[in-house]
Amino acid sequence: MIEHISTTPFGRRSLTRAMMAGQRAAESCAAGASANKWQVFRAVCEAKAMLGASDRALAVLNALLSFHPDTDLVEGEGLVVFPSNAQLALRAHGMAPATLRRHLAVLVDCGLVVRRDSPNGKRYARKGVDGEIEQAFGFDMTPLLARAAEFERLAETVRAERRALLLVRERITILRRDIGKMIAFGLEEGIAADWQRLHIEFRQIVGAIPRTASRLELEPVAAELAVLAQEVRKALESHVKTEETSANESHSERHIQNSNPQHLDIEPGLENGHGTTAAPKLEMKSQPPTGYPLGMVLRACPDIADYARNGISGWGELVETANLVRGALGVSPDAWDQACEAMGAVDAAIMVAAMLQKGEAISSPGGYLRSLTAKARSGEFSIGPVLMALLRGRGGVQAKTG
Repeated sequence: MIEHISTTPFGRRSLTRAMMAGQRAAESCAAGASANKWQVFRAVCEAKAMLGASDRALAVLNALLSFHPDTDLVEGEGLVVFPSNAQLALRAHGMAPATLRRHLAVLVDCGLVVRRDSPNGKRYARKGVDGEIEQAFGFDMTPLLARAAEFERLAETVRAERRALLLVRERITILRRDIGKMIAFGLEEGIAADWQRLHIEFRQIVGAIPRTASRLELEPVAAELAVLAQEVRKALESHVKTEETSANESHSERHIQNSNPQHLDIEPGLENGHGTTAAPKLEMKSQPPTGYPLGMVLRACPDIADYARNGISGWGELVETANLVRGALGVSPDAWDQACEAMGAVDAAIMVAAMLQKGEAISSPGGYLRSLTAKARSGEFSIGPVLMALLRGRGGVQAKTG
């Protein structure tokens, strides 16, 4: 059995509270305790943020564990490993000596290993007459065994937080989709509601979401979106109820009228010899911009997809969705028609998607689109810089350096 002794560090390194805490943890290890070293290591990896360990430090810990010959860590049975820095660096994927020493210190400070320094600072083991190791100087893995249950609890806490974060992200994604499609439906059907205000509130909530947010930051966002979704849904439901009431009243009227055999019910619009006509579709006056495929446009302006009723898989669907969104942005039909005439329906749709993506950065979308329309008429308009700027803002394009 290897003798465990509490030692102070060799050389100029001073004794620290972390070293003393690690030694106390090693001394508190229950007799006969055992644990699979790789299960403990996985728990430590999951709880690394709570322990203060970096990825590189964990790479060194992995290398140290590889020098322990058995799969299980067993109390009192050879838990001190004594590789040289050269051997350890090789198993840590060629880590530089200075980097290796720094991360070994991190492992000690985190209470994951304990230094057992020899009188001369070298790492070695002394064997007895029977060939068994009597005393070893190096890194003691006993804290990993002593704290195995603690590491597992921390790892479970991290897993639970990760699951909760995933759920709130999914909820936000669904709410964003629901609100966007409901607003688009309301605009398309011409339902009476303050869609511009609802749209502005929606964009303000979405625009405030940090790029990397914690669960505590996202939960209030999800709550705000849920309230807004309920408001939008009520606006649609009240319209549906009004339509149902009107339809019932109309049905009763037709029933009374049809009781008169001399009355013929003529379909509205046909009595003057005119049939119902669908709203004219916007003419595609320009081909898709060369070098800017639809996928790239949607990467630069992903928020436009929230308003698409059946997704955006072609330029026509982008134009159709942009025509709905421009109403929520406050762009008049006249400004939209002029933009389509000057720059083409596709480029006009891309600009609407870009204005939606920029959010509050554009105070007057209608005026902004009119100014771009004027530039397009004089040949000074280009869609490229707008897309590139949005892609760079989302980290999708690397800026060129000279």
